[in-house]
Amino acid sequence: MNYWLIVNDAAGDGNRGESYWREHLRTAGIDQVRVRALEDTEWEREVAPGDRILAAGGDGSVNRVASVCVERKAVLGVLPSGTANDFARNLGLPEDPAALCRLVRSGQSVKVDAAWLNGHMFLNVAHIGLGTLPARDASQAQKRRLGRFSYLLTLARRIGLQSGIQGRIECGEKVAEGRWLTIAIASGAYFGGGHDIAEARIDDGLLDVVAVRQRSWLRLMLAFVMTRLLRHTPRHDDTVEHLQAPQCHIQLRHAHTLTADGENLGRMANVSAFTRPSVLEVLCERLVSAQSAPSKALRDTPADTPPMARPSPGPL
Repeated sequence: MNYWLIVNDAAGDGNRGESYWREHLRTAGIDQVRVRALEDTEWEREVAPGDRILAAGGDGSVNRVASVCVERKAVLGVLPSGTANDFARNLGLPEDPAALCRLVRSGQSVKVDAAWLNGHMFLNVAHIGLGTLPARDASQAQKRRLGRFSYLLTLARRIGLQSGIQGRIECGEKVAEGRWLTIAIASGAYFGGGHDIAEARIDDGLLDVVAVRQRSWLRLMLAFVMTRLLRHTPRHDDTVEHLQAPQCHIQLRHAHTLTADGENLGRMANVSAFTRPSVLEVLCERLVSAQSAPSKALRDTPADTPPMARPSPGPL
């Protein structure tokens, strides 16, 4: 069994690179580590079943390494080094790097779901519409200066330019149609730098599809405020649709940009997604879910998030 350290030096503020993690791994008793850069590809063919592949980067980097782990039957270790680190939130990993590396050394692991969207694997969330703007437009300099608030800043600048998405969402036996501001397909409980879906888990075998209808600013803000206060969407307001199933299909009237775990997949009009339960083994002590709420509804967890930066209760 080998330890691999796959590093994305461009992730986050750049301070959690190879030397940072090698020092903590060495202190935890892991001396022999094969180090490779994320952009390399040769290492992928050298990975053997049971190897521990440690991804030092953000969610995009973890996604890339996770796909290799699934293919090669290796075990994924997450060393959070990016802007949002949402996949790490699902795993309830220790924030202290020394404690995290001791967990890696212990070898404790669990199995989690992974999702595929039009043939592309993702771990956290895929977006259509407004939610794609932060991934497309937030610059690396903004991410390093402002962290997860860079996404909100980009969103606030572009919110007025959206005309909505006409489409039909089929999720299991349920169907929702209309003009949408944003559509999110989530595999786990966390995305967007800490936003969550109540009671969702990354090992429940389900996709959570959360779609926000195009509404007036006043109605969007009201739905957002009520969701924050009630911890679920208002019962008599259809601004937010929340559907669950192992697979879903979305038919759009026109092609729109699609992103998955922050990566731009191009413009598409037909989107199909499904989840494979317990297909990925990760180094982790226990999984976590968002705090239980009266209804499974999208919530925004960080108390310090500027309220005017998020005009709706949906995933951004």
